[in-house]
Amino acid sequence: MAQLETEVRFLKGIGEKKAQAFHKLGVFTLYDLISFFPRRYEDRSVYKPIALTQNGESVCIRALAADTPRLTRIRRGLDLVKLRAVDESGMVEITYFNQPYRKDSIRKGESYVFYGKVEVNGTRRSMVNPVCEQEGSEGGVTGRIMPVYRLVSGLTQRNVLQSVRQGLDSCGEQLPEILPERIRRQEQLCPARYAYENIHFPADFQALEIARRRLVFEELFTLACAFGKIRGERVREKGIRLAPVDLEQFWKSLPFSPTGAQRRSVQEALADMGSGAVMSRLVQGDVGSGKTLVAAALIWAASRNGLCSAFMAPTEILVQQHMTTLSSFLAPFGIRIGKLTGSSTAKEKRQIKEALKSGALDLIIGTHALFSADVEYANLGLVITDEQHRFGVGQRSALIGKGRRPHVLVMSATPIPRTLALILYGDLDVSIIDEMPPGRQKVDTFAVNESYRERLNGFIRRLAAEGRQVFVVCPMVEENDELPTPLKSAEEHAKELAAVFPELRIGCVHGRMKAKEKDAVMAAFVSGETDVLVSTTVIEVGVDVPNAALMIVENAERFGLSQLHQLRGRVGRGSHKSWCILVSDADGEDVRARLDILCKTCDGFEVANEDLRLRGPGDFFGSRQSGLPEMHVADLGADTQVLQRAQQAALSLLAEDPGLEQPENAALRRQVDRLFQMNADSFN
Repeated sequence: MAQLETEVRFLKGIGEKKAQAFHKLGVFTLYDLISFFPRRYEDRSVYKPIALTQNGESVCIRALAADTPRLTRIRRGLDLVKLRAVDESGMVEITYFNQPYRKDSIRKGESYVFYGKVEVNGTRRSMVNPVCEQEGSEGGVTGRIMPVYRLVSGLTQRNVLQSVRQGLDSCGEQLPEILPERIRRQEQLCPARYAYENIHFPADFQALEIARRRLVFEELFTLACAFGKIRGERVREKGIRLAPVDLEQFWKSLPFSPTGAQRRSVQEALADMGSGAVMSRLVQGDVGSGKTLVAAALIWAASRNGLCSAFMAPTEILVQQHMTTLSSFLAPFGIRIGKLTGSSTAKEKRQIKEALKSGALDLIIGTHALFSADVEYANLGLVITDEQHRFGVGQRSALIGKGRRPHVLVMSATPIPRTLALILYGDLDVSIIDEMPPGRQKVDTFAVNESYRERLNGFIRRLAAEGRQVFVVCPMVEENDELPTPLKSAEEHAKELAAVFPELRIGCVHGRMKAKEKDAVMAAFVSGETDVLVSTTVIEVGVDVPNAALMIVENAERFGLSQLHQLRGRVGRGSHKSWCILVSDADGEDVRARLDILCKTCDGFEVANEDLRLRGPGDFFGSRQSGLPEMHVADLGADTQVLQRAQQAALSLLAEDPGLEQPENAALRRQVDRLFQMNADSFN
């Protein structure tokens, strides 16, 4: 008898070749197979008389083959099979491309069911390549809700469907009840066997919804339990206990008052650092919300406890910016600060490494050079990483490994809805800075098309004449003739602008340049030696140019809303009035609606919610974003309410059974372990 762990190659009709194709889809066992959920469904349950069908609708038609199918060879590689089908209401023309077998499989005078999209032209109706089967076929693919699966070369929908049917029939009864009975009753969820049957072979749409609700909850609940376990283990992990410090001394030294959100975030972090457990906290705030001040307060507190802090940034130019900002906050207290990057001279590197090893530094700011093998820390107590998604998990772990379980603060300026932050950064506690410091400039945002180009050029001239600087962002590095849409490329657009503005200094930076070249171009712009910087999205993160007053984004429809918001955050950082212009000639109400969101709000969290709603989590996070396993059935954009309930249920369960060791949680523990094994590289 087949077991859930039986390999798919032992199924009837699956040889080595098909098994290899299934492996590419991540399907190795029968359990993988029946957990390989459809990506969408086709409603083939609706039948209509031919005369009542509408243009563009997909529908089933019961019809008689009115004539013998005709095979015509148009040219090599292109065959046509044509026939007419009729019912009591009318006639439809059926055409098959490159399916010559249809000539013999469809016989004149016999009744068939055709499913496909109907095209209506006047009184004439036609269908191209419809699904076809004899009326009354057993186990047919019409007259029902039909699952549609993701495929790879070597597999067809029918292959997958038949294999899943076999899998469910042979071992569906062995499916474990992962959800504890109490939670299943509390959430009014169906049994596992019913859910798996109706997610693949739904009796009707109500059964499909019941099945999906159960499986979505189970997936999100398992994920929340996995991250909750990590967090619980971190909480139990002993760390350096910081003695209390009087923060008022630090706050009073500032030339401005911190916001309530900044104070709250610092207090939350200090409570962690004084608890005796290792702090693992994400501070998330919009562009310009003042995350660096939070980091400075924690560095100050660590130094008061005789501990060194390491601050890691993704680029050398950001290291320099943080050096300047943090020095202004911390140098008055005599805090000793050093810098370590790949471009530091051999002598500088040697001196810094000696100072770190001897404990002569309180703060080191640097790039990934901070976790080089030969860098030793005398008393590392706090690790801060800026823009965490720019670092791999391994890099962060390497730096943390330099100390005796130092506290960890991760700063991110990418706004993410709170419920998703709890999943994406599941092993981190989350602090959100949801206030902007007073005096932060509002950036006026406008969406325009190519007809505004002359006016836009005039605006660039006017701002440059006033001494301001301009960012121009393009979606591509260089021209690509293979793409049908004329997209602006950074290199070509920089040449065009140099021709239009011979009096201005134009710079260009993109991801294909060497790090030193990029840093040199960026440094020239930061220092005011360049008037206009044309770039790809390499400038999305962190660069602080207070004199830049205009951000122009070409082909704005090619960017996600959250990405556009990040780009907009590059301007309005000084005392000058600033603007963001989104240029797009793309047609369609969807494009306009998306860009209008940017024009109406400067709230990054509001933008992020809209971005997630419109694009879905795959595009929002990018493929395999660090920390987020692939979802099989849940949609993190649409299922946020289920996500909240799943998180609450997981927290409640883990409070009673932190290690999932009670007998009724054994199946859940196995599923959590399986999740860890399958996603070893993606969990933080």
